[in-house]
Amino acid sequence: MEAVFAKAVYTGDSVVKNAYVCFEDGVVKGVFQEKPKSAEVLAEGEAVTPALIDAHSHIGMARSGEPVAEEDINDRFDSIIPHADALNAVYMDDKAFSESIEFGVLYSCVMPGSGNIIGGKAAVIKNYARDVEEAFIKYAGVKAALGYNPKSTHEWKGERPYTRMGVSALLEEFIKKALDAKKMISSGKKDEAEFDPRLREFFPVVDGNEVLRVHAHKVDDIVYALGLSKRYGLKVVVEHASDVNTTHVFEKLRDAGVPVVYGPLDAFSYKTELKHESYRNVRYLIEAKPLYGLMSDHPVTLQRNLFLQLRFFLRYGLSKPECVAVVTKNNAQILGVDGFLGTIEPGKWASFVVWSGDPFSMESRPTHVFAEGKLVFSE
Repeated sequence: MEAVFAKAVYTGDSVVKNAYVCFEDGVVKGVFQEKPKSAEVLAEGEAVTPALIDAHSHIGMARSGEPVAEEDINDRFDSIIPHADALNAVYMDDKAFSESIEFGVLYSCVMPGSGNIIGGKAAVIKNYARDVEEAFIKYAGVKAALGYNPKSTHEWKGERPYTRMGVSALLEEFIKKALDAKKMISSGKKDEAEFDPRLREFFPVVDGNEVLRVHAHKVDDIVYALGLSKRYGLKVVVEHASDVNTTHVFEKLRDAGVPVVYGPLDAFSYKTELKHESYRNVRYLIEAKPLYGLMSDHPVTLQRNLFLQLRFFLRYGLSKPECVAVVTKNNAQILGVDGFLGTIEPGKWASFVVWSGDPFSMESRPTHVFAEGKLVFSE
């Protein structure tokens, strides 16, 4: 059995002082305040946290050092493409992956962009893998987009909206087509194979078995997404919510059981629908208490800086353990990987970060990063 020691082990739920994180065959065996006799200590530090998880990113799709024209975030051949797969747009040789690993971010949910009304499937991946086959963990919903972005793409190919009501019209038309197709299949009038692959790819969403990850910044777009969920029985996650500057919509999300992947913070407010965006809006999220995680939206903000965004949550009242949970436990729960990631506890993957000091101090840095029990970075 192997172990790391730290003066403070942030488990994702709490803090254990002066403890050993013990692991074997890539799996955590436990957190102990006395060193097990059989344990070989591989590293020591001031703190240990679970590996960080980025719940919304385009890493490997928009690649460091490559021209913008070569990025693979949005496809322009049509506005509704649920059969597109973000995994097929990722190159693992993006050097941003290695920088993310150095800063403890080992897992990403890579997503299509927000130029399309329905952009395709999101995938959870391992940042430390050699290729996309090894990187893939699971799919984590289908991306949809509301607001300015999809209506700004009317010069792209395919059927495109010019207004927000056009976005909703095309989106709901497609949802209804999928629901009608399901009725015809269940009644025996048609076989599933008779329908377009786009519709078939959307069946798990209208069945409520797959999540619709909805890009929305403004209050009224979020309220529309909530109404969409209620009208059609969809499972929805709100992505961004950056323009929300009041508690009431976060309270509505909390009451409806709809999670939020919040952010990114530290990004420039470059469009009108972000006119209320501010790091100070974090306090409304904290006050309302929906289930929320945090994104980098890489390359909008660099994924390696994901942990730095937590300074605002600390400022508005979260404890240090609660802040750590935002980018570990909470993100894992929202992405559906909490069975094996997000916390340091027996049976979970031995993926964690050893820090030189308090992770919330500017001078601190990761000294050792372990992924499934293997050392993937040390300094």
